[in-house]
Amino acid sequence: MGTMTEPQTSTASTASPPEGHDSKDHQEREHEDMAGHGGHADHVGQFRRLFWIMLVIALPVAGFSSMFASFLGYSLGEGLFFAAISPVLGTVMYVWGGKPFLTGAVSELKARKPGMMMLIALGITVAFIASWGASLGILDPQLDFWWELALLIVIMLLGHWIEMRSLAQTATALESLAALLPDEAERVTGDTLETVSPSDLVLGDVVLVRPGGRVPADGTVIEGTADVDESMITGESRPVSRGPGAHVVAGTVATDTAIRVEVTAIGADTALAGIQALVTQAQNSSSPAQRIADTAAGWLFWFALGGAVITAIVWTFAGNPSYAIIRTITVLVIACPHALGLAIPLVVSISTERAAKAGVLIKDRLALESMRAVTSVLFDKTGTLTRGEPTVSHVAAVGNETDDSVLAFAAGAEGESEHPLAKAILAAAQDRTLSVARATDFQASSGVGVTATIEGTRISVGGPSMLSHHNQEPLPSTTAWEDDGAIVLHVFADGKVIGAIGLADEVRAESQQAIDALHARGLQVVMITGDADAVAQSVAASLGIDRVFSGVHPEDKAAKVAELQQEGHTVAMVGDGVNDAPALAQADVGIAIGAGTDVAIASAGVILASDDPRSVLSVIELSRQSYRKMKQNLWWAAGYNLISVPLAAGVLAPIGFILPMEVGALLMSASTVVVALNAQLLRKLDLRPDQLTASVASETT
Repeated sequence: MGTMTEPQTSTASTASPPEGHDSKDHQEREHEDMAGHGGHADHVGQFRRLFWIMLVIALPVAGFSSMFASFLGYSLGEGLFFAAISPVLGTVMYVWGGKPFLTGAVSELKARKPGMMMLIALGITVAFIASWGASLGILDPQLDFWWELALLIVIMLLGHWIEMRSLAQTATALESLAALLPDEAERVTGDTLETVSPSDLVLGDVVLVRPGGRVPADGTVIEGTADVDESMITGESRPVSRGPGAHVVAGTVATDTAIRVEVTAIGADTALAGIQALVTQAQNSSSPAQRIADTAAGWLFWFALGGAVITAIVWTFAGNPSYAIIRTITVLVIACPHALGLAIPLVVSISTERAAKAGVLIKDRLALESMRAVTSVLFDKTGTLTRGEPTVSHVAAVGNETDDSVLAFAAGAEGESEHPLAKAILAAAQDRTLSVARATDFQASSGVGVTATIEGTRISVGGPSMLSHHNQEPLPSTTAWEDDGAIVLHVFADGKVIGAIGLADEVRAESQQAIDALHARGLQVVMITGDADAVAQSVAASLGIDRVFSGVHPEDKAAKVAELQQEGHTVAMVGDGVNDAPALAQADVGIAIGAGTDVAIASAGVILASDDPRSVLSVIELSRQSYRKMKQNLWWAAGYNLISVPLAAGVLAPIGFILPMEVGALLMSASTVVVALNAQLLRKLDLRPDQLTASVASETT
């Protein structure tokens, strides 16, 4: 492109951004608007603080409880002061520490869906009322459950703190999308420039986008030609040449030269806002997996309530109404889900820790639960199965030149260029330890190539436009390169072709192992890309991929995920670009490559901290093993209730055995210890991608 005459900048008309455009308030409002993302961090802090405060208060409550003192064989002091410690502090714990569970129980009651909250609320409320009755002398002294009330509240707060921490999300997709827009735009008004906020632009405005600057709104290029980096929108690494008449998208970057753009879409009509809406829609429409522990708690709620009613009726008709009260209250208190409250959060916490050591970050517990049922893994090609950056794949020489001399000449000519293809050529020359001569008289022409003088010879490097400029024909060998999806640059010496260089997005060495291992696990592997079909089929054939979706526009990727789901597949989507965000949210499990964009990461339930696609297998193995531990823990926790409640009710009274409430309480604590120890066994799981894929390979041989 020729030199663009820039209008003078008008300082008098410079507009400041609207209040809050780049402020924390703006981010907070967006954060609040994003359904499902606003409260997790607050809940983590709430339960953390509440847990530690209640733990401190629980010590004197338990210590001055008469039943707890009889357990350990020590005597309490005489007087009203010592007698009032447990009731007073226990009331504080019930009202303050129990508030999250009591309010949750009200919500479950209104929804007519009893679950964990109602079971916890039932237990602590019965313990609270019975303990006050015992403290005031209204009920039998053995119904002093202050220590049990304190223990239950502390353990439940710990479990919910762990759960909320595992669910907390560190970023929101909408904030990351908004961050792609520049804070300021340069609007051309006559012969002057004025700096305005992108929100002040209107249809028909002309803006100047400088080299390295972001496009502030969707529009059409009216002057200049630039290689535009659209990777933050499309996820594809190759810059695209955009000249007069070409459409550009808000948030993309003009890498090399300035362009003028006429605004054709603003606000909600931009492509970026469309992707933003798709992310919101997919996240809001995702159906959450059934919470296993809540389901078990719902069953146990009715089991405990039914057991208590039967106990009261039977003992009353047996002629012992006072004992019926003791047995009924004992049943309700013993049914409290100590172990059940930790059964799932402990497994999730340890699973998350183990995954992190293997480079897998779990953001969403539901994603971890769902991964075990996945039947189809959908990979975005660029940046996931491939490296997402061009590398030299072919070199051809003409006449007396060699591959190395052609590459050295090209590297010399490209030495001052910032273009991604130039960097790839320089890297290839460095890898081959070639001697690269210093170039002079460097010239770059956007969309054509570069020219420089090296040791008295005029060296040019460029694509089809450079061939036309020198009236040269492409080398025959380059046809096959292009069929495989490579970018072909020819190298010229004084206007004559001396060679050609092919550049392609290199397939990761780990991709083949990942796909082989997924096939060994019986999963379908699908690839999706915006590339042409020939390029996509070439990569798919080399890796043994089962299905290919090629030429897919960014806004259509989520629809392809839905198509697989309609075929009956449970889909895990692996991607790294902003355009992958709606598909990641639509998928049953969204997996983002950690080196990808913030938006992709924010929209996914699982993040691969490395670029290794083999880590997908680690997620599957983790999901299966953790789900197995969850079921074991639920059986331990629920099994205690299923056995202890009938015994506490006196089902074996005819043969002279009634479970003492002290023994029942100790068994309750023992079940919690068993659940905790069983969860610790997950620490033996080795999720390192290389070890896991090697293990799968050995199983199939």
